[in-house]
Amino acid sequence: MSIEKQIKEATDILNNISEDQTVPRNIRRAATQSLTTLADKEMEVHVRAVNAIELLEDILGDPNCPYHARTLIWHVITRLELPTDGDRDDDGDEDEEYEEDDYYEEEEEAEWVEEEEVEEKKEEEKKVEKEDDWQPEWSDDFEDEWGDNDDEADED
Repeated sequence: MSIEKQIKEATDILNNISEDQTVPRNIRRAATQSLTTLADKEMEVHVRAVNAIELLEDILGDPNCPYHARTLIWHVITRLELPTDGDRDDDGDEDEEYEEDDYYEEEEEAEWVEEEEVEEKKEEEKKVEKEDDWQPEWSDDFEDEWGDNDDEADED
């Protein structure tokens, strides 16, 4: 789908939201502002789309936003998420190039896994030590089941 078609579809939906009287005024106002942003020809298409998305994302968390309007706003946002020029090559395929910093090496992953295993072993050892150190607390006035105190029996 071409960029113009995507923006046209988004503006149609935003027009519906801005004219819907069941939608709260602040939501309609944000839809109208997004329409104005998308219509501003002084900015590039991608900049207009990003600015409109920002306006719409701000109102998504509004508890007064009706479900049908929220769904339409999400649809508009997905329509406005335009591919950048660098995402596609001449064939229309996505570029497979990536920066080395974006991905971690398998060696780093192995180190992370090893560190996690060491931490887990330490935690297990602490639990075992706590269980081994446990001893019942006895009081000096402990009476056995016959009612006699052991200390008194030793004194006789």
